[in-house]
Amino acid sequence: MPMSIETYRALGLDRQPPLEMNGRGAADFRLSLNHPGDACYHPCAEAFPAEGAPAGEVAAHRGWDGASVFAGTRRDVFVYTPHGLDRAAPARLIVFNDGAAYLARKGPVRAAQVLDTLHAGGEIAPTVAVFVNPGSRRADNEPDWEQRRAEYDPLTTDYGRFLLEDLLPFVAREGGFTLTDDPAGRAVCGISSGGICAFTTAWMFPESFGRVLSHCGSFVNIDGGHNYPFLVRSTPRKPIRVLLQDGANDGRNVYGDWPLANQTLANGLEFASYDVRFEFGTGGHTLRHGGAIFADSVRWLWRAG
Repeated sequence: MPMSIETYRALGLDRQPPLEMNGRGAADFRLSLNHPGDACYHPCAEAFPAEGAPAGEVAAHRGWDGASVFAGTRRDVFVYTPHGLDRAAPARLIVFNDGAAYLARKGPVRAAQVLDTLHAGGEIAPTVAVFVNPGSRRADNEPDWEQRRAEYDPLTTDYGRFLLEDLLPFVAREGGFTLTDDPAGRAVCGISSGGICAFTTAWMFPESFGRVLSHCGSFVNIDGGHNYPFLVRSTPRKPIRVLLQDGANDGRNVYGDWPLANQTLANGLEFASYDVRFEFGTGGHTLRHGGAIFADSVRWLWRAG
């Protein structure tokens, strides 16, 4: 069952740390970006489909404002459907938080191209991918970092409800396809705050989302995420499969230590006998490592058994 807001507050998960303390501030986190430790990571081979391979379609819904959970926001949504999708048959689903970063054709992940390759090789069942950006309340359509934080970092049911009540019904209706109800065929993926958001979505709604892919997840005290290792150890195991990725040169600031936080959560998941895989590399707070192992990550998440 989802954790109640009363329990959430009783655990102190709504308390914010100071922005600066002991000569350090949240801005120190930027030192982990584009770290030399990422130089060894490149997009996986599957990000380069064979010439003439069938490509899926990507439909863009820019400035979508149909959210009721985050009413008053607008966001860009991109929906990938694989080539030849049987729209009458239930399709698997993967949702990407900070979707544009994962979709970028020359970015570190190139998720649509990877999915094209995996589909062409028959390695995965037909999968619809939803690339959704955080909402914005700004009139100039620039990124709204406060709204991103409000959507991604809290340990509440809000983002899962947004997907279930607002976004996914819209996507299915506009695309004219059916999404599987099987949580084992529904994944959520994200980086940083989007990574902890992916985990929170499955944690709160394991009956709807059974697979998590977190890159450099912010399991630190931005909005109580540092409590997850304890909650994982002390709560009956939920039927979710989790792949965590992080790097030794990820961020450290007043909110916490990202590499240590991810290691601690991975340890907690192993302790509680979750189906978990932890990929720990040399990179910083980027998608470089995550992109290098993205195809293998999808195979692992949806492997049989």
